[in-house]
Amino acid sequence: MTTSTLRSGWLACLALTAFAVGTDDLVIAGLLPVIALDLDVGVAAAGQLVTVFSLTYAVAAPPLAVVTARMPRRTLLLGGLAVFALVNLVTALAPTYTALMALRVLAALVAAALTPAAFSMAARLAPSGHTGRAVGAVAAGLTVALFLGVPIGALLGSAFGWRSAFVAVALLTGAVLLASLRYLPPLPGAPEAGLRAQLRHLGRPAILTCVTGTVAGATCGFMTYTYVAPITRDLTGTGGAALAPLIAVVGAAGAVGTFLCGRATDRWGADRVLLGTFAGMVGTSLLLVLLALPTSVPTWALAGVLALWGFAAWGFAAPMSARLLFLAGNAGTEALALNTGGLYVGTAVAGALGGAVVAGYGGAGVPVAATAVGLAALGFMALSVRWFPTSGHRERVS
Repeated sequence: MTTSTLRSGWLACLALTAFAVGTDDLVIAGLLPVIALDLDVGVAAAGQLVTVFSLTYAVAAPPLAVVTARMPRRTLLLGGLAVFALVNLVTALAPTYTALMALRVLAALVAAALTPAAFSMAARLAPSGHTGRAVGAVAAGLTVALFLGVPIGALLGSAFGWRSAFVAVALLTGAVLLASLRYLPPLPGAPEAGLRAQLRHLGRPAILTCVTGTVAGATCGFMTYTYVAPITRDLTGTGGAALAPLIAVVGAAGAVGTFLCGRATDRWGADRVLLGTFAGMVGTSLLLVLLALPTSVPTWALAGVLALWGFAAWGFAAPMSARLLFLAGNAGTEALALNTGGLYVGTAVAGALGGAVVAGYGGAGVPVAATAVGLAALGFMALSVRWFPTSGHRERVS
C-alpha cells in the first residue's frame, strides 16, 4: 500500500472488522464446556451453537448481499458494526440456552452482511494495482482470529466466565466502529439492478465454478485443521502439550499466507496464485501422508509441514476473492457473499467427512482424504481458470 493509503486507516478498520467477526464466530468453540455447565445442557447441545451460526451465515450471506447491494457501503458497515456490538452485549446477558441460540442466529445474520461488504470495500478503495494485498489484509483479519482472538476469548471464559468473552467482542466491535466513523470514506452501493438480473448474474458458470472451488478447497484445508488433534496424536505420539503450539504455528502461517498471497496476486495475477495455493495444499497434505508412514515423527517436523500447509490453506482466500471480483463485475459483493457461504459449506463437509475418516482409520487417515479432495479441487480449478481466465486483467472491481 502507498503511504497515504496506510495513513488513511480505512484498511485497518476493515481488517479489524473481519477480526471481530471471526473472533465472535470461533470463540464459542473454546467455551462449550462452561456454557453447557452454566445453562444446564450437554456439551453436544452447546456445540449446536457453532453449527447454527455457520449454517445461518452460509444460507443468509447471498440473499443479504443482494438485498443490501444498493446501500452505501459506509452506512452498511457502520450500521452493521453497531448492531453486532449490541447483539454481543445482549448475548452476554442471555438467561437460557434458547435465548443464546436465537442470539447466535442474529449475530450470524449481521456477520453475513458485514464480511462480504468489508472485502468488497477493500477492493474498491485500494489504489490501482493493490487490490490483492488489500483483500489479503482483510482475509488476514479472519485468520488472526484463529490464533489470537479465540485463545484470548477462551482465557477470558475460563477466568471470568463465558459471558465475559462476548463482552470483550462487543467492546472490540465498538472500538472498530469508532475508528471506522473517522477513517472509512463514503462509498456508494452497486448500480440499481433488478433482483432477477442479480440472481442471473450470480448463476453464471464463471461465478459458480469459483464457489465450487472454494467449497472443495475449504473441505481439503479445514479437514486437516479440524482434526489436527488426532493427526498430532497418531503422527507424533503426543497430545495436549504439543497441540497448542502447533495450532499457533498454523494460525501464524495462515495469516502470513493471506497477506503475502494478496501481494503475489497483484504481481502475478489471481489465477496463477490461486492454482499455486491449491497445489500447496495438495503437496503439504501429501507430505503429512508420508510423515504417517514411520511409527513416529518429531513434533518439530510436523510443525514445519503444518506451517507450510497453513500458508497455502489460508492463502487461497485473497486470489479467489480477487478472481471473483473481476468475474462478477458490479455484483462483486454478492459474489463474495455467495463464496463465503461456500466456505462455510466446505467447513461443514470437512467436519463430517473428516469425522468419518477418523472413526474408520484414525488421525493418520485424514491427510489421505485431504489429499484426494485437494487433487480433485486442483484439477477443477485448473479447468475453471482455463475456461474463465483473468490473467492480464489485474484490476476490475465493482
